[in-house]
Order: sequence, then C-alpha cells, then structure tokens
Amino acid sequence: MNVETETMKNEAAPEIRIGGGVPVIGPGDTPVAEVVHACHSASIDQGLAALAIPGLDRETLEPVLQYCAGLRCVADNVSCPGCKRRTEALGIETLDQFILSKKEVIVGDGRVRLKGEGTETVTTPCLETLSKQWSGENYWFWARRVIRKLRHGLRRAHMRGEPVAGEGETPSVILMEPQLADNIGMVARACANFGLDDLRLVSPRDGWPNEKARIAASGANYIIDDARAYGTLEESIADLNWVGATTARQRDLRKPVLTPEQAIVEMRKRIGRGERCGVLFGRERNGLETNEVAVADAFIMIPVNSRFASLNLAQAVLLTGYEWMRSDAGRSLGRVTTYEKPLSEGLYMGRDRPATKEELFGLFEHLERELEANGFFNPAHRRSAVSQNLRTLLTRLNATEQEVRTLRGIVATLSQGKGRARKQGE
Repeated sequence: MNVETETMKNEAAPEIRIGGGVPVIGPGDTPVAEVVHACHSASIDQGLAALAIPGLDRETLEPVLQYCAGLRCVADNVSCPGCKRRTEALGIETLDQFILSKKEVIVGDGRVRLKGEGTETVTTPCLETLSKQWSGENYWFWARRVIRKLRHGLRRAHMRGEPVAGEGETPSVILMEPQLADNIGMVARACANFGLDDLRLVSPRDGWPNEKARIAASGANYIIDDARAYGTLEESIADLNWVGATTARQRDLRKPVLTPEQAIVEMRKRIGRGERCGVLFGRERNGLETNEVAVADAFIMIPVNSRFASLNLAQAVLLTGYEWMRSDAGRSLGRVTTYEKPLSEGLYMGRDRPATKEELFGLFEHLERELEANGFFNPAHRRSAVSQNLRTLLTRLNATEQEVRTLRGIVATLSQGKGRARKQGE
C-alpha cells in the first residue's frame, strides 16, 4: 500500500468525539457502546453493515473497540447509555433508584407503566428482564471479546477459500437443528476440505449467523458466508431431487440402504443428469427422527463399530465428503499452491525422471564387470543365476536416472579403492 492510499484511509476512519457526555462516532453520533453491541450480538460484518457508519470497517474498527475495552471513557469522564459504568457513576445502586431516575418505564405492551422523576423514558419486555438488566451491560468486556474475534478473522484472512464448483454441482449438506455453533463451524471446515460448497441449516439452536461458527471454521469463511438457514426441513430440501439421510439406527421404512461410497456414486450419476442432491445429517444429541428420515430417498449408513456407532457431526460430514472427493477423477492429493503442483497416486518423482532401460543395462554391466574382476562369481557356473537375481533386484527399485548414476558412482569408488589397496600390498 502506498503512502497516499494509507493517508486517504486514515482520513476516512471515523474519530471518537464527545457529545452530550457520551463517546460517539460517525455523522449520526452513534455511541461507542452501540458499535460494540452491534458487533457482539451478531457477526462483525453484520454489525458493521447494520451500523453503516462511513469509514468504519474491519480495519478501522479496532481503535473504537480499544477505547471501550481500555475504559478510556473514565479519563474522559463520559459514559454510554446502557453501560454499567454510567449506572455506577450516577450512584444508582438498586432497581428502585433506577426507576426513580427515569421519567417512565414502559413494560411490555404498555399496560404497565412505572413513573419516576427523571427525563428519560425506557422500555422493557417484562419486569423480570428489567430486574436483570437495569444495572447496565459490561460493554468493555464485550469489546474485548469482539477484539479477539476481529484479530482471529484478520489472522485467518490469508486462508479464505472459494467454491470449487458451480451451484448444484456438488451435494448440499443439510444439518437438522444443529445445537452448537462450534459444530457448524467444524462442519464448514470439513465441507471446504472436500469441495462441498452448499451448507444448509434447519433451525440452528443458537441462531444464524453466528460468530462462533466462523471461528471454528478455521478459514472456511466462504462456506459460512454462503450458508443458509431454514425454518423447516421441507423448506431446506424443496429444490432438491434426491436426498440421502444419514443414520446409525435401523428404521422400519422400505428404502434403499447405501454406504457413503454407494450414495456418492448415485449422486454423481444424478448430478451428471442435471439433478440436485443433498445429504441430511441429524442432531448432535439424537440424530434424525423417523418422520424426518421418511422424506429422504435412501438411508446412508457409515460402516462403524456396531457397539459404538455414534459419530461426531463433523466427522460424519467429513467421511461423506471424503468419499465425494475420492470419487473425483480429477482430484489432487494434498494442497496445490504456486510452488506445489498437483499430485496423484504412485511414486513421487519430483523433478527426476525414471531411468531408461539403456541406463539400467549400463548399471548391470558395470556392476557385473566389477564383481567378476573381484571374484564374486564363484563358482563360475552360478554366474548366470546370480546376475539374473541382481538384475531383478535392481529393476524392482524403479530407480531414477539420478539414482542409477549414484549407484554407478558407488560401484566405481569401491572397485577403485580395492585396486589401490591391492597395489599398495604389492
């Protein structure tokens, strides 16, 4: 980045100002606590999008968070609405004092209203919520958590991937009511590992999107960003032509039972005809209900220890993804970068080439000549059988051209050494 670009970015970054005893940023005088709350309650990107403050992005967000996390407002003698520091600074120690400090507290639909002596009107869903939240939030603690999320995302920026196929060209991965955002993130990582680009979530317990899932995805951000949440299973599979349901339990349903390998063969055949396919995975706690399995076209059952058949959600997705990648004729083993070329099964040669038969014949003749000179073939009538065994052994090595030259150098060195020793003895 050049100096001019850096200067422009710094000029565009919003500065923290003091307005009415509150630290604010942006043309709309957004309180710092509101920025922290937006980025903490949802993902950082969603929070920034909702705030829509000019110049505020991932690169300029941290100074704002540091102001709150470092309690710099104390030195400025200011505080944000809803912050616990403000409640403490005002000397409010009880719920009664809090209500008295307000003009009115409106509860629920407004039929319950609590009058005070202040000038501010506040609302609360119910009295129970008010009793828990009246003292304010620890926004500085939230800010520290958002900073950790922000820095984690910046560290992982170099690992961002991209889809490997067009829409509908890979099976959709459907998670039924996943409970933990961390598991969703690990599933996303498994999907990215094996080229499964379409992740669908049915009623995730912790809501969606979720920053914990992004962290657990370890760089598979494009899977997380494109993942879609649905309210029902029917909605999540409405556009699919064929769905396989993973299960470890036998069901009293008349459906095909397939291994992951067989299911992948079926899906590749269907996708090749232009159909769309998906694999349905159950809840972490108890898998899929029978009525959910009933809407699938086939069971997918992974070969496991029959006495311990429970798999982690991400493991089940990974095994299925592995079979998908393994069935791809154009796959490469390991990673491919600017410096690492695609690899396939077989002997890795690097920059070397296999030795030609002419080079091998030269090695055979050289070795046999030196062995003959040193009396190795004794008795003489065994020479043919021993030579044949040596040639079989050396051929089985699949030696490279460089290795043949190395072996010939070894033979030459050993034979010359014996010659010098013989001359010295004479």
